[in-house]
Amino acid sequence: MKRFALALDLIDDPDIVREYENWHKAENGWPEIKKSILDANIVLMEIYRTGNRLFMLMETNDQFSAKQKAAMDAANPKVQEWETLMAKFQQPLAWAKEGEKWVYMDKIFQLP
Repeated sequence: MKRFALALDLIDDPDIVREYENWHKAENGWPEIKKSILDANIVLMEIYRTGNRLFMLMETNDQFSAKQKAAMDAANPKVQEWETLMAKFQQPLAWAKEGEKWVYMDKIFQLP
């Protein structure tokens, strides 16, 4: 089992944040997106928000590959449609690389 933490910012506007959250309610999620996540060997995904900052916790099985997930997403028209829709709410972190949305975070502490 692998665990990843990722971050992304939303455009800092209450209406945009509210609409983004609405799209992520269980009843509004697209089944094709959920399937694409599970097909990529992701077994748990949670997104948290404070202000306009998003934090994603992702647990995967040992076969997960970020490169393979990116290739699968690029080849999936429904995922591309979803990404285009979500892009109007999102803004990259200042330190994100060109074209990067969600940025992998480094773990700096663990208890015990």
